[in-house]
Amino acid sequence: MHRSRLILSAFLLFVLSSRADAEPAIGVAMDDFSYTDTSAEPANQTAAHERRLSAFMAALRRDIGADRRYRLVPSAQHGAAFKVIGGIQKTSTLVQWAKVAVIDVGAKKLVMDKLYTFRGDNDESWERAEIFVSREVMAALATPAPVALAVFDFELEDMTAASATTSAASDASYLAEVTGSVREALGQSGRYRIVDVGGEAAKARALRDCGGCEAAIAQKLGADQSLIGVVRRVSRTEYTLGFQVRDARTDAVVARGDSGLRLGADYSWKRGAVRLVSDRLIESQQATDAPKAR
Repeated sequence: MHRSRLILSAFLLFVLSSRADAEPAIGVAMDDFSYTDTSAEPANQTAAHERRLSAFMAALRRDIGADRRYRLVPSAQHGAAFKVIGGIQKTSTLVQWAKVAVIDVGAKKLVMDKLYTFRGDNDESWERAEIFVSREVMAALATPAPVALAVFDFELEDMTAASATTSAASDASYLAEVTGSVREALGQSGRYRIVDVGGEAAKARALRDCGGCEAAIAQKLGADQSLIGVVRRVSRTEYTLGFQVRDARTDAVVARGDSGLRLGADYSWKRGAVRLVSDRLIESQQATDAPKAR
């Protein structure tokens, strides 16, 4: 029995290792950090600083390169998905500052931008600083890249008997507020990168009835997913809200939400829409991602 368990464990280890090796490593480019000494110390420490900075960069590259999830490449032209840049400044005898940023090359967005301070200017203090910075950079690289999301203009489905012409201008204004607020909430969440739909939003009409055509439009815009939303006016003081998210490549519905009947006039649509996407999309996705990050 013990031998069987050992064989099974070895087999599982082999399978898991094979799967890990099969996943393509993510390209990471890293420029040498700059160094500035404004401490005004009388002794010229240029040679020592150059040596320590060189050792710092070598260790940082070694730490990242040792992780099978990543591979070091010279630049974005060589397949870098992320770029690490930074600089170190010595401001006094015992105080140095390190500014480090990680850029998502494809999204053209910072996934990390931090300023650290560390004490000391000897080999040991530089080594401690590198270990800390290395952990921070690795954590930033492991953060899921934001999903490119094309948020199309929210549409109105008026179920009342009122004439559409009497409130068309105000309806359009309130719908624009809904769309703008939803885009802002999703963009600020960090989970999504909002793709500009531009003229496509004006060309596409009644996306709620086009059988998922918004996914193809989103793909042409370079988005990963599409989102359409509908405000259904039941009466002048009652409405419902709904949204649907599709995968731009497969056309599959990946998320949807419905508010149920809500009380409030048109000025409350914006608040209801932001609450709906926050509860059903942003927080739901964060809860899903949490176990993966452990």
